[in-house]
Amino acid sequence: MVGYRYSTELKENMSKAVGLGLPISSKTSREVCAKLKGMKLDKAKILLENVIDLKAAIPFKRYNGDVPHQKNTGPGRFPVKISEKVLKVLKSAEANAQFKGLSINDLFIKHISAQRGSKTIRYGRRHNKAKRTNIEVVLEEKK
Repeated sequence: MVGYRYSTELKENMSKAVGLGLPISSKTSREVCAKLKGMKLDKAKILLENVIDLKAAIPFKRYNGDVPHQKNTGPGRFPVKISEKVLKVLKSAEANAQFKGLSINDLFIKHISAQRGSKTIRYGRRHNKAKRTNIEVVLEEKK
């Protein structure tokens, strides 16, 4: 299943959501998660929606070979597909927090990570392996 998990216990003021086997790139997902870590939930959702609309770029810090420079960002790209999947996992974590009775306006992204998922072999002549990624999100309520 997931090789790495959030190690500390979830407290009463935290909620968690996991996206398993998402068909997105692990390297680009890592860059998106690095940008979102520590952000307020509202700002993170607005940023991802702006990336989907091609209004804001995600800066690439580690995997930035042959990555073009964007205005006010440096090396960066617009990972639309990844932003859609991460936004879906963030909304799931928000719904879990709302179910626990936490205030949605006070939620921060305490932990967000992307790991490689299981390799699924495609059928056909070439037998390519499809890329899969596991994304884990932990939200915390700070007052």
